Amino acid sequence: MSALLFALLVPEPAGSGRSAGRNRLADGIAIGSALGYGALMVRLGDATAPGAAVPWPMDVAIGALCALTLVVRRRWPLGLALVLLPFGAVSVMATGAVTVALFTVAIRHRVPVVLLLGTANVLLGAVYFLLQDDPPYPLWVDFVVRGLVTTAAAGWGLFVQAYRRLTSSLRDHAARLEAEQHLRVDQARLTERARIAREMHDVLAHRMSLVSLHAGALEVRTNAQPEEVSLAAAAIRTSAHEALQELRSVIGVLRAGPAGRPEPPQPDLTDLPELVDSVRATGMTVRYTCRVPPAGPSVALGRTAYRLVQEGLTNARKHAPGSPVEVLVDGAAGEDLRITITNRHPGVSGSLAVPGAGMGLIGLGERVTLAGGRIEYGVHHDTFRLHAWLPWPA
Repeated sequence: MSALLFALLVPEPAGSGRSAGRNRLADGIAIGSALGYGALMVRLGDATAPGAAVPWPMDVAIGALCALTLVVRRRWPLGLALVLLPFGAVSVMATGAVTVALFTVAIRHRVPVVLLLGTANVLLGAVYFLLQDDPPYPLWVDFVVRGLVTTAAAGWGLFVQAYRRLTSSLRDHAARLEAEQHLRVDQARLTERARIAREMHDVLAHRMSLVSLHAGALEVRTNAQPEEVSLAAAAIRTSAHEALQELRSVIGVLRAGPAGRPEPPQPDLTDLPELVDSVRATGMTVRYTCRVPPAGPSVALGRTAYRLVQEGLTNARKHAPGSPVEVLVDGAAGEDLRITITNRHPGVSGSLAVPGAGMGLIGLGERVTLAGGRIEYGVHHDTFRLHAWLPWPA
Protein backbone atom coordinates (compact mmCIF):
# COMPACT_ATOMS: atom_id res chain seq x y z
CA MET A 1 0.00 0.00 0.00
CA SER A 2 2.80 2.41 0.88
CA ALA A 3 4.58 1.61 -2.38
CA LEU A 4 1.40 2.37 -4.34
CA LEU A 5 0.93 5.66 -2.52
CA PHE A 6 4.56 6.63 -3.17
CA ALA A 7 4.18 5.75 -6.87
CA LEU A 8 1.12 8.01 -7.08
CA LEU A 9 2.79 10.89 -5.26
CA VAL A 10 6.14 10.61 -7.05
CA PRO A 11 5.77 9.34 -10.62
CA GLU A 12 8.51 7.49 -12.42
CA PRO A 13 10.65 9.49 -14.88
CA ALA A 14 8.99 10.03 -18.25
CA GLY A 15 9.51 7.13 -20.61
CA SER A 16 9.98 4.50 -17.91
CA GLY A 17 8.12 1.21 -18.22
CA ARG A 18 5.82 1.83 -15.25
CA SER A 19 4.97 5.48 -15.92
CA ALA A 20 2.13 4.71 -18.36
CA GLY A 21 0.42 2.31 -15.95
CA ARG A 22 0.82 4.74 -13.08
CA ASN A 23 -0.71 7.56 -15.15
CA ARG A 24 -3.74 5.46 -16.08
CA LEU A 25 -4.28 4.53 -12.44
CA ALA A 26 -3.96 8.18 -11.38
CA ASP A 27 -6.46 9.24 -14.07
CA GLY A 28 -8.95 6.66 -12.86
CA ILE A 29 -8.58 7.79 -9.25
CA ALA A 30 -8.97 11.46 -10.27
CA ILE A 31 -12.12 10.87 -12.31
CA GLY A 32 -13.59 8.58 -9.66
CA SER A 33 -12.87 11.09 -6.91
CA ALA A 34 -14.45 13.92 -8.92
CA LEU A 35 -17.59 11.88 -9.61
CA GLY A 36 -17.83 10.67 -6.03
CA TYR A 37 -17.41 14.10 -4.48
CA GLY A 38 -19.82 15.68 -7.01
CA ALA A 39 -22.49 13.02 -6.35
CA LEU A 40 -22.13 13.56 -2.62
CA MET A 41 -22.64 17.31 -3.04
CA VAL A 42 -25.68 16.72 -5.23
CA ARG A 43 -27.11 14.50 -2.53
CA LEU A 44 -26.32 16.83 0.38
CA GLY A 45 -26.58 20.21 -1.36
CA ASP A 46 -29.30 22.17 -3.03
CA ALA A 47 -29.00 20.80 -6.59
CA THR A 48 -32.34 18.98 -6.22
CA ALA A 49 -34.18 21.98 -4.79
CA PRO A 50 -37.03 23.41 -6.92
CA GLY A 51 -35.21 26.71 -7.44
CA ALA A 52 -31.83 25.26 -8.46
CA ALA A 53 -29.85 27.02 -11.15
CA VAL A 54 -30.28 24.04 -13.52
CA PRO A 55 -32.34 20.86 -13.20
CA TRP A 56 -30.46 18.22 -11.27
CA PRO A 57 -30.26 15.73 -14.24
CA MET A 58 -28.54 18.43 -16.27
CA ASP A 59 -26.37 19.25 -13.25
CA VAL A 60 -25.24 15.63 -13.05
CA ALA A 61 -24.61 15.46 -16.79
CA ILE A 62 -22.49 18.62 -16.71
CA GLY A 63 -20.50 17.32 -13.74
CA ALA A 64 -19.92 13.94 -15.38
CA LEU A 65 -18.63 15.54 -18.58
CA CYS A 66 -16.36 17.82 -16.58
CA ALA A 67 -14.96 14.82 -14.69
CA LEU A 68 -14.13 13.04 -17.97
CA THR A 69 -12.06 16.02 -19.13
CA LEU A 70 -9.65 15.34 -16.25
CA VAL A 71 -7.76 12.89 -18.49
CA VAL A 72 -5.96 15.93 -19.98
CA ARG A 73 -5.21 17.63 -16.64
CA ARG A 74 -1.59 16.39 -16.71
CA ARG A 75 -0.90 17.99 -20.09
CA TRP A 76 -2.82 21.27 -19.62
CA PRO A 77 -3.45 21.69 -15.89
CA LEU A 78 -3.86 25.48 -15.85
CA GLY A 79 -5.95 25.66 -19.02
CA LEU A 80 -8.27 22.89 -17.84
CA ALA A 81 -8.77 24.58 -14.48
CA LEU A 82 -9.70 27.87 -16.21
CA VAL A 83 -12.18 26.03 -18.42
CA LEU A 84 -13.84 24.12 -15.57
CA LEU A 85 -14.14 27.02 -13.11
CA PRO A 86 -17.23 28.61 -14.78
CA PHE A 87 -19.09 25.28 -14.63
CA GLY A 88 -18.71 25.37 -10.86
CA ALA A 89 -21.02 28.41 -10.87
CA VAL A 90 -23.99 26.44 -12.34
CA SER A 91 -23.36 22.79 -11.42
CA VAL A 92 -22.84 21.28 -7.99
CA MET A 93 -21.71 18.02 -9.58
CA ALA A 94 -18.94 19.90 -11.45
CA THR A 95 -17.35 21.07 -8.19
CA GLY A 96 -15.67 17.66 -7.86
CA ALA A 97 -13.90 18.08 -11.21
CA VAL A 98 -13.02 21.69 -10.35
CA THR A 99 -11.47 20.57 -7.04
CA VAL A 100 -9.34 17.88 -8.73
CA ALA A 101 -8.24 20.41 -11.38
CA LEU A 102 -7.18 22.84 -8.63
CA PHE A 103 -5.25 20.04 -6.93
CA THR A 104 -3.39 19.35 -10.20
CA VAL A 105 -2.58 23.05 -10.65
CA ALA A 106 -1.18 23.15 -7.12
CA ILE A 107 1.18 20.31 -8.03
CA ARG A 108 2.47 21.97 -11.19
CA HIS A 109 2.40 25.74 -10.59
CA ARG A 110 3.53 28.36 -8.10
CA VAL A 111 1.61 29.46 -5.01
CA PRO A 112 0.28 32.82 -6.39
CA VAL A 113 -1.42 31.04 -9.30
CA VAL A 114 -2.97 28.50 -6.95
CA LEU A 115 -4.24 31.21 -4.59
CA LEU A 116 -5.77 33.15 -7.47
CA LEU A 117 -7.67 30.14 -8.83
CA GLY A 118 -8.75 29.03 -5.36
CA THR A 119 -10.14 32.49 -4.58
CA ALA A 120 -12.01 32.51 -7.88
CA ASN A 121 -13.54 29.13 -7.10
CA VAL A 122 -14.78 30.35 -3.71
CA LEU A 123 -16.22 33.58 -5.16
CA LEU A 124 -18.07 31.62 -7.84
CA GLY A 125 -20.12 30.17 -4.97
CA ALA A 126 -21.79 33.58 -4.72
CA VAL A 127 -22.68 33.40 -8.42
CA TYR A 128 -24.30 29.98 -7.88
CA PHE A 129 -26.21 31.40 -4.88
CA LEU A 130 -27.55 34.31 -6.97
CA LEU A 131 -28.67 32.01 -9.80
CA GLN A 132 -31.05 30.13 -7.50
CA ASP A 133 -34.66 31.31 -7.10
CA ASP A 134 -34.99 30.27 -3.47
CA PRO A 135 -31.66 29.13 -1.99
CA PRO A 136 -32.21 26.65 0.84
CA TYR A 137 -28.92 27.56 2.54
CA PRO A 138 -27.44 30.98 3.35
CA LEU A 139 -24.53 32.31 1.33
CA TRP A 140 -21.98 31.83 4.07
CA VAL A 141 -22.54 28.06 3.95
CA ASP A 142 -21.41 27.97 0.31
CA PHE A 143 -18.38 30.09 1.14
CA VAL A 144 -17.37 27.89 4.08
CA VAL A 145 -17.81 24.61 2.22
CA ARG A 146 -16.02 25.76 -0.92
CA GLY A 147 -13.34 27.49 1.11
CA LEU A 148 -12.55 24.39 3.16
CA VAL A 149 -12.54 22.04 0.19
CA THR A 150 -10.48 24.43 -1.96
CA THR A 151 -7.95 25.00 0.85
CA ALA A 152 -7.58 21.26 1.40
CA ALA A 153 -7.08 20.55 -2.30
CA ALA A 154 -4.60 23.40 -2.80
CA GLY A 155 -2.68 22.58 0.38
CA TRP A 156 -2.40 18.89 -0.47
CA GLY A 157 -1.29 19.75 -4.01
CA LEU A 158 1.42 22.13 -2.78
CA PHE A 159 2.62 19.45 -0.36
CA VAL A 160 2.85 16.92 -3.21
CA GLN A 161 4.77 19.47 -5.30
CA ALA A 162 7.33 20.00 -2.53
CA TYR A 163 7.57 16.27 -1.90
CA ARG A 164 8.20 15.56 -5.58
CA ARG A 165 10.89 18.23 -5.75
CA LEU A 166 12.62 16.80 -2.70
CA THR A 167 12.45 13.26 -4.05
CA SER A 168 13.66 14.39 -7.47
CA SER A 169 16.62 16.21 -5.92
CA LEU A 170 17.47 13.13 -3.86
CA ARG A 171 17.31 10.96 -6.97
CA ASP A 172 19.57 13.35 -8.85
CA HIS A 173 21.98 13.49 -5.93
CA ALA A 174 22.08 9.69 -5.69
CA ALA A 175 22.65 9.43 -9.44
CA ARG A 176 25.51 11.95 -9.25
CA LEU A 177 27.07 10.10 -6.33
CA GLU A 178 26.85 6.82 -8.20
CA ALA A 179 28.34 8.37 -11.32
CA GLU A 180 31.14 9.95 -9.27
CA GLN A 181 31.82 6.63 -7.57
CA HIS A 182 32.08 4.87 -10.93
CA LEU A 183 34.38 7.67 -12.12
CA ARG A 184 36.61 7.31 -9.04
CA VAL A 185 36.78 3.55 -9.51
CA ASP A 186 37.64 3.92 -13.20
CA GLN A 187 40.22 6.60 -12.43
CA ALA A 188 41.82 4.47 -9.73
CA ARG A 189 41.93 1.52 -12.11
CA LEU A 190 43.50 3.60 -14.88
CA THR A 191 46.02 5.08 -12.47
CA GLU A 192 47.01 1.65 -11.21
CA ARG A 193 47.31 0.29 -14.74
CA ALA A 194 49.48 3.23 -15.73
CA ARG A 195 51.70 2.53 -12.74
CA ILE A 196 51.95 -1.13 -13.72
CA ALA A 197 52.84 -0.10 -17.25
CA ARG A 198 55.71 1.99 -15.87
CA GLU A 199 56.84 -1.07 -13.93
CA MET A 200 57.43 -2.91 -17.22
CA HIS A 201 60.64 -1.05 -17.88
CA ASP A 202 62.06 -1.80 -14.43
CA VAL A 203 61.14 -5.46 -14.53
CA LEU A 204 61.84 -6.37 -18.13
CA ALA A 205 65.02 -4.30 -18.49
CA HIS A 206 66.54 -6.27 -15.62
CA ARG A 207 65.72 -9.59 -17.27
CA MET A 208 66.52 -8.67 -20.85
CA SER A 209 69.85 -7.10 -19.96
CA LEU A 210 70.91 -10.52 -18.67
CA VAL A 211 69.92 -12.06 -21.97
CA SER A 212 71.83 -9.38 -23.89
CA LEU A 213 74.91 -9.73 -21.70
CA HIS A 214 75.22 -13.51 -22.03
CA ALA A 215 74.31 -13.51 -25.72
CA GLY A 216 77.04 -10.91 -26.33
CA ALA A 217 79.53 -12.98 -24.38
CA LEU A 218 78.74 -16.06 -26.45
CA GLU A 219 79.13 -14.02 -29.63
CA VAL A 220 82.59 -12.75 -28.67
CA ARG A 221 84.03 -15.81 -26.92
CA THR A 222 84.08 -18.23 -29.80
CA ASN A 223 86.58 -20.43 -27.94
CA ALA A 224 84.43 -20.84 -24.82
CA GLN A 225 84.35 -24.24 -23.19
CA PRO A 226 81.17 -26.33 -23.57
CA GLU A 227 80.46 -25.95 -19.85
CA GLU A 228 80.66 -22.18 -20.16
CA VAL A 229 78.45 -22.19 -23.23
CA SER A 230 75.94 -24.40 -21.42
CA LEU A 231 75.97 -22.13 -18.36
CA ALA A 232 75.42 -19.01 -20.49
CA ALA A 233 72.68 -20.67 -22.50
CA ALA A 234 70.94 -21.75 -19.30
CA ALA A 235 71.16 -18.19 -17.94
CA ILE A 236 69.73 -16.85 -21.21
CA ARG A 237 66.90 -19.36 -21.13
CA THR A 238 66.10 -18.62 -17.47
CA SER A 239 66.16 -14.85 -17.94
CA ALA A 240 64.00 -15.07 -21.08
CA HIS A 241 61.54 -17.33 -19.30
CA GLU A 242 61.32 -14.99 -16.32
CA ALA A 243 60.91 -11.99 -18.64
CA LEU A 244 58.04 -13.72 -20.40
CA GLN A 245 56.43 -14.56 -17.08
CA GLU A 246 56.73 -10.96 -15.93
CA LEU A 247 55.34 -9.73 -19.26
CA ARG A 248 52.38 -12.12 -19.13
CA SER A 249 51.64 -11.02 -15.58
CA VAL A 250 51.72 -7.32 -16.44
CA ILE A 251 49.72 -7.70 -19.67
CA GLY A 252 47.17 -9.81 -17.83
CA VAL A 253 46.63 -7.07 -15.28
CA LEU A 254 46.42 -4.37 -17.95
CA ARG A 255 43.83 -6.38 -19.88
CA ALA A 256 41.78 -7.39 -16.85
CA GLY A 257 38.34 -5.79 -16.51
CA PRO A 258 36.57 -4.79 -13.31
CA ALA A 259 36.13 -8.46 -12.39
CA GLY A 260 39.70 -9.41 -13.37
CA ARG A 261 42.10 -11.12 -11.06
CA PRO A 262 44.08 -8.91 -8.65
CA GLU A 263 47.65 -7.83 -9.31
CA PRO A 264 50.22 -10.20 -7.85
CA PRO A 265 52.25 -8.85 -4.91
CA GLN A 266 55.12 -6.59 -5.92
CA PRO A 267 58.64 -7.21 -4.52
CA ASP A 268 59.84 -5.12 -1.59
CA LEU A 269 62.90 -4.72 0.60
CA THR A 270 62.80 -8.31 1.86
CA ASP A 271 63.25 -9.55 -1.71
CA LEU A 272 66.57 -7.75 -2.22
CA PRO A 273 68.73 -10.76 -1.18
CA GLU A 274 66.99 -12.88 -3.82
CA LEU A 275 67.57 -10.16 -6.41
CA VAL A 276 71.26 -9.95 -5.53
CA ASP A 277 71.60 -13.74 -5.67
CA SER A 278 70.02 -13.85 -9.12
CA VAL A 279 72.50 -11.23 -10.34
CA ARG A 280 75.44 -13.05 -8.78
CA ALA A 281 74.31 -16.23 -10.54
CA THR A 282 75.03 -14.51 -13.84
CA GLY A 283 78.68 -14.00 -12.87
CA MET A 284 78.39 -10.43 -11.65
CA THR A 285 80.23 -9.48 -8.44
CA VAL A 286 77.93 -7.73 -5.97
CA ARG A 287 78.81 -6.74 -2.41
CA TYR A 288 75.48 -6.25 -0.69
CA THR A 289 75.12 -4.71 2.78
CA CYS A 290 71.80 -4.13 4.51
CA ARG A 291 71.71 -2.28 7.84
CA VAL A 292 67.96 -1.89 8.08
CA PRO A 293 66.25 -3.01 11.32
CA PRO A 294 64.30 -6.29 11.10
CA ALA A 295 60.94 -4.54 11.26
CA GLY A 296 61.75 -2.73 8.02
CA PRO A 297 59.95 0.16 6.34
CA SER A 298 56.45 0.18 4.87
CA VAL A 299 55.57 -1.94 1.86
CA ALA A 300 55.45 1.07 -0.46
CA LEU A 301 58.84 2.35 0.72
CA GLY A 302 60.33 -1.13 0.45
CA ARG A 303 59.03 -1.48 -3.11
CA THR A 304 60.64 1.81 -4.08
CA ALA A 305 63.94 0.70 -2.55
CA TYR A 306 63.76 -2.60 -4.43
CA ARG A 307 63.23 -0.82 -7.76
CA LEU A 308 66.15 1.50 -7.03
CA VAL A 309 68.53 -1.38 -6.40
CA GLN A 310 67.20 -3.31 -9.38
CA GLU A 311 67.70 -0.39 -11.75
CA GLY A 312 71.14 0.35 -10.30
CA LEU A 313 72.28 -3.24 -10.87
CA THR A 314 70.81 -3.21 -14.37
CA ASN A 315 72.69 -0.02 -15.25
CA ALA A 316 75.94 -1.38 -13.83
CA ARG A 317 75.61 -4.57 -15.84
CA LYS A 318 74.78 -2.66 -19.02
CA HIS A 319 77.42 0.05 -18.84
CA ALA A 320 80.17 -1.52 -16.72
CA PRO A 321 80.09 -5.28 -17.42
CA GLY A 322 82.49 -7.24 -15.27
CA SER A 323 82.97 -4.44 -12.73
CA PRO A 324 82.13 -5.19 -9.08
CA VAL A 325 79.13 -3.38 -7.65
CA GLU A 326 78.62 -2.28 -4.07
CA VAL A 327 75.09 -1.94 -2.71
CA LEU A 328 74.49 -0.36 0.70
CA VAL A 329 71.03 -0.04 2.25
CA ASP A 330 70.77 1.54 5.68
CA GLY A 331 68.56 3.82 7.75
CA ALA A 332 65.99 3.64 10.50
CA ALA A 333 62.49 4.82 11.31
CA GLY A 334 62.41 8.55 11.84
CA GLU A 335 65.41 8.98 9.53
CA ASP A 336 65.97 8.49 5.83
CA LEU A 337 66.21 5.13 4.13
CA ARG A 338 69.53 5.55 2.29
CA ILE A 339 70.49 3.52 -0.76
CA THR A 340 73.95 3.76 -2.30
CA ILE A 341 75.09 1.88 -5.39
CA THR A 342 78.63 2.31 -6.71
CA ASN A 343 80.58 0.70 -9.52
CA ARG A 344 83.64 1.50 -11.61
CA HIS A 345 82.92 3.79 -14.51
CA PRO A 346 84.41 2.34 -17.73
CA GLY A 347 84.66 5.65 -19.52
CA VAL A 348 83.79 4.91 -23.15
CA SER A 349 81.51 1.90 -23.41
CA GLY A 350 82.98 -1.16 -25.03
CA SER A 351 81.58 -3.00 -27.99
CA LEU A 352 79.52 -5.23 -25.77
CA ALA A 353 77.79 -2.39 -23.93
CA VAL A 354 74.04 -2.47 -24.14
CA PRO A 355 72.61 0.80 -25.48
CA GLY A 356 70.33 2.77 -23.19
CA ALA A 357 68.33 5.95 -23.41
CA GLY A 358 68.61 6.96 -19.76
CA MET A 359 64.91 6.31 -19.21
CA GLY A 360 65.66 4.06 -16.25
CA LEU A 361 67.29 6.84 -14.23
CA ILE A 362 64.55 9.26 -15.24
CA GLY A 363 61.98 6.75 -14.04
CA LEU A 364 63.87 6.35 -10.77
CA GLY A 365 63.85 10.11 -10.29
CA GLU A 366 60.09 10.19 -10.78
CA ARG A 367 59.59 7.27 -8.40
CA VAL A 368 61.77 8.83 -5.70
CA THR A 369 60.09 12.22 -6.10
CA LEU A 370 56.67 10.64 -5.69
CA ALA A 371 57.94 8.99 -2.49
CA GLY A 372 59.00 12.41 -1.18
CA GLY A 373 62.73 11.70 -1.40
CA ARG A 374 65.65 12.82 -3.53
CA ILE A 375 68.20 11.12 -5.72
CA GLU A 376 71.70 11.97 -6.92
CA TYR A 377 73.83 10.15 -9.45
CA GLY A 378 76.93 10.86 -11.44
CA VAL A 379 80.59 10.04 -12.03
CA HIS A 380 83.29 11.03 -9.56
CA HIS A 381 86.79 10.25 -10.84
CA ASP A 382 86.34 6.72 -12.21
CA THR A 383 83.39 5.68 -10.02
CA PHE A 384 79.71 5.96 -10.82
CA ARG A 385 77.62 6.55 -7.72
CA LEU A 386 73.83 6.44 -7.31
CA HIS A 387 72.61 7.73 -3.96
CA ALA A 388 68.95 8.03 -2.92
CA TRP A 389 67.32 9.27 0.27
CA LEU A 390 63.76 8.14 1.01
CA PRO A 391 61.80 9.53 3.99
CA TRP A 392 61.06 6.84 6.58
CA PRO A 393 58.40 8.06 9.03
CA ALA A 394 58.84 7.07 12.66
